[in-house]
Amino acid sequence: MIIMSDGAPLRSASMAKDLRELFRVRPRDGVVDLSDYSTDDSPTGPKKKAEGKDELADLGPELAELQERLYAAATGGDPRSVLLVLQGMDTSGKGGVIEHVVGLVGPTGTHVRAFKAPTEEELAHGFLWRIRKALPAAGMIGVFDRSHYEDVLITVVHHQIDYAERLRRYDMINEFEAELVASGTTVIKCFLHISYDEQRDRLLDRLDDPDKHWKFNGRHHRAAIVAGIPPRLCRSAGGDLDRRRSLVRHPERPQVVPQLGDRDAAAGHPA
Repeated sequence: MIIMSDGAPLRSASMAKDLRELFRVRPRDGVVDLSDYSTDDSPTGPKKKAEGKDELADLGPELAELQERLYAAATGGDPRSVLLVLQGMDTSGKGGVIEHVVGLVGPTGTHVRAFKAPTEEELAHGFLWRIRKALPAAGMIGVFDRSHYEDVLITVVHHQIDYAERLRRYDMINEFEAELVASGTTVIKCFLHISYDEQRDRLLDRLDDPDKHWKFNGRHHRAAIVAGIPPRLCRSAGGDLDRRRSLVRHPERPQVVPQLGDRDAAAGHPA
């Protein structure tokens, strides 16, 4: 898996490979712990946001051309496709990546699927059933806003599956992704890594903006409390929230993350 930050345009296959290696998450002593990775580090790419926007805009025509070539090849029987998997906590920026990066390609060659809580129909099938239904066809770029990884994250946090089932799902995911690669799909997995403090600030920004109140559902309410926002502020999103923002204090807390073994690390997974 790749931890994303603002990166330079991918002008060549070799540069893309270099970036994959630069952002790849690797286990240490057989364990991947996200607290080992800084959330504000930018090892490459523009140092200023404005510069990043300019370079991203310049990249648009090239991305659009590549997508058109991918689609054209599929009309001749080429089975290749691309799957971009975006994972991250609430407010980590998955929607922004879809809007500002994937949006450069255009809607005709892309398919975006956001995975929320499973429906009753989806729960009646295996956890990969709804994932398979959303895979990109040949010539297409598919984008997953959250993914099959939710089924070994949320289910574990809420104790919905036991340890044996978790291991079984790990193996199923490994086999599933290997199957995708073998069939001609390039899988790009990105984890948008933000800190608890940054998440708290972004949740508060949503409360400040009445146009974004619709985004603040029950799940975000729970996330806000975990991030250190008092429940009274979560419930009262009035216009005077700005002056009360200084009342919010984020207590010192350790970065609590599951300890994942080798089978959970990105090594050996398609990048």
